[in-house]
Amino acid sequence: MTTPNIDSALKLIKEYSCVEPKVLETEQDREELRQAIILITHLSDFLNFGICADNPQQALDTLTHYLRALSYEYEPQFAGETVDSSGIYLKFNTRKMSYYLDAYTGTYRGVLISCQGENEGLVGTYGHFPLNLFISD
Repeated sequence: MTTPNIDSALKLIKEYSCVEPKVLETEQDREELRQAIILITHLSDFLNFGICADNPQQALDTLTHYLRALSYEYEPQFAGETVDSSGIYLKFNTRKMSYYLDAYTGTYRGVLISCQGENEGLVGTYGHFPLNLFISD
């Protein structure tokens, strides 16, 4: 597996920016997407994650795996909030290392990543990415 260049990485992650989530069919597809996300996010000044999950623990686990994969030395923890809902929305900002947690009534489950910074070619919201993209099987 070769490391993607910026243009091919952006093209790949933009393929996942659609109404219907794109299915990763092979392990090679998963690895190519992981490498593209890592490249683009490392070139960004900071990120905002939007995670739609079944429950707070699934959202926290997803965030933890994404942060580790993207080389953030931070272990997110909730302050004891409870959300009574069949879905959860977690927003996390890597600049402030802070989050917002709320009920989510939609059926979508996955991750959006908003890249922020001075490079206008990279700034944007990408995804929908799988919750388990950076979880090893």
